[in-house]
Amino acid sequence: MVLVGSNGEKDSSNDGAVVDFRGNLVDKSKTGGWLAAGLILGSELSERICVMGISMNLVTYLVGDLHISAAKSATIVTNFLGTLNLLGLLGGFLADAKLGRYLTVTLAASITAMGVILLTLATTIPSMKPPPCDDYRREHHECIEATGRQLALLYAALYTIALGGGGIKSNVSGFGSDQFDVTDPKEEKAMIFFFNRFYFGISIGSLFAVIVLVYIQDNVGRGWGYGISAGTMVIAVAVLLCGTPWYRFRKPQGSPLTIIWRVLFLALKKRNQSYPSHPSLLNDYENRKVPYTQRFKCLDKAAIIDDNGAANTKNNLRIVSTVTQVEEVKMVLKLLPIWSTCILFWTIYSQMTTFTVEQASIMHRKVGSFVIPAGSFSAFLIITILLFTSINEKVFVPLARKITHNVQGITSLQRIGIGLIFSTVAMVGAAIVEKERREIAIEKEVKISAFWLLVQFFLVGAGEAFAYVGQLEFFIREAPDRMKSMSTGLFLSTISMGFFVSSLIVSIVDHVTKKSWLRSNLNKGKLNNFYWLLAALGFLNFLVFLIFASRHQYKMQLPIEPESGEKELKSMKDEMMEDMEKKASIQSVGNAEP
Repeated sequence: MVLVGSNGEKDSSNDGAVVDFRGNLVDKSKTGGWLAAGLILGSELSERICVMGISMNLVTYLVGDLHISAAKSATIVTNFLGTLNLLGLLGGFLADAKLGRYLTVTLAASITAMGVILLTLATTIPSMKPPPCDDYRREHHECIEATGRQLALLYAALYTIALGGGGIKSNVSGFGSDQFDVTDPKEEKAMIFFFNRFYFGISIGSLFAVIVLVYIQDNVGRGWGYGISAGTMVIAVAVLLCGTPWYRFRKPQGSPLTIIWRVLFLALKKRNQSYPSHPSLLNDYENRKVPYTQRFKCLDKAAIIDDNGAANTKNNLRIVSTVTQVEEVKMVLKLLPIWSTCILFWTIYSQMTTFTVEQASIMHRKVGSFVIPAGSFSAFLIITILLFTSINEKVFVPLARKITHNVQGITSLQRIGIGLIFSTVAMVGAAIVEKERREIAIEKEVKISAFWLLVQFFLVGAGEAFAYVGQLEFFIREAPDRMKSMSTGLFLSTISMGFFVSSLIVSIVDHVTKKSWLRSNLNKGKLNNFYWLLAALGFLNFLVFLIFASRHQYKMQLPIEPESGEKELKSMKDEMMEDMEKKASIQSVGNAEP
């Protein structure tokens, strides 16, 4: 029998105790591995089916059945998706601080199932919808819009799904990877395949949602489409619970958000204290795990030891932080400039779930006698993402390695930059296509093929293949080692902010243009101008990104601390750290100069 211990001296990922469902050290021959990981993967697969099946076709229901304006419908969808990703931070915090990943995923999946059941009721109960509206009244804006009472159940359902989806999204990949012991070469190799299959699985779920479920929603009924999603989620919860005896559980070790909050609070509390004559006088300087830097020096005050300097004071984290904790917070703050410039990519991406779907609904979608549902055109976005992800791995990265002599091929910031370029060009293409579509529809009364929308789907999909991987890699690699889980939440927050910014821009444009650009009848609006606006904002955002990226200092890797504790090796390590700190200080000064 092989047991997985909880010491984890060799790997930071094993800091928490690994136990079975009874709380005992796990038996590797009976727990974890592909069986446990596969059962866990079902939760994310079901979540993806639910969310994609809802978001990619929701705007057509809001406009067509509830008679809500196109601008307001787009805002409802983007606010829902933004909230879902933002709640990933809450889900990660609860799992790290108290509940653990298993309990958080189980509760979140149950909440999601409840939300989809509510959505099924909201779209099938006749009293939850306004009277039907014919084409004549729709063209003359005489349709009766859904009232607040009718929308109440819909909103309750959507935000219940957002609450559950955020909890699943932020924890299921981590819980799945917990089923493999990274200190075991065989299991470590298997875990690499887990992430590949994880991405493949959610992509298949997305394709099923936008092709099958969207078709059922449009041609059979919303209730059937959402009912299937609800059933899928209920089955996923049951499967997750049945697999409990085979899981490996990592005990929660406390959230890094607590460390960040404490450092900021103590720095503010001690703002009037003087800096020590040398950084070595700061708390626990001799045991620091990362190089000391001059950037954000004001935070150093959190590590100032009180005058009494008592030993118990040094160890009381409520009174004083350590230099390592302060430097880790500095590292997080250093990510924020890049974080801010990643938001607009997801603002542009959000148009693929709102106005692009609305465009498809009034374009020619017939292939022979079959009419493709408007929401199903999002399948081309997912296919493009998978295509470019494969091309990047098999062609682009190996070629870039030969040119740059970099193991990564290109850096994470270069990936993000390429993604931003693709997204900006996508909006230029979208603006041109919409202008032509509108002119032909008005002047010739002809519907052009919806396949022209593949221009923006293709470019945004290609951009996501670079930007998604680049952003995820950047936030994980550049974050402090103990804050890897939180960095995933930080990445998800860029997606959520992108949807919220989209809602804000739509509201501002709708107000400034007096509803002349974004209208329910796109032929009477000027959606192409809105796309040009996003293209201009994307270009300006890219220029700002270039400035921030050129000033960013990649995290320096420190030598591993010797386990034997020989004085010679420790002295060598200290000298190397001091040398790295001097270089960091020089770079910081150089970047600060105009």
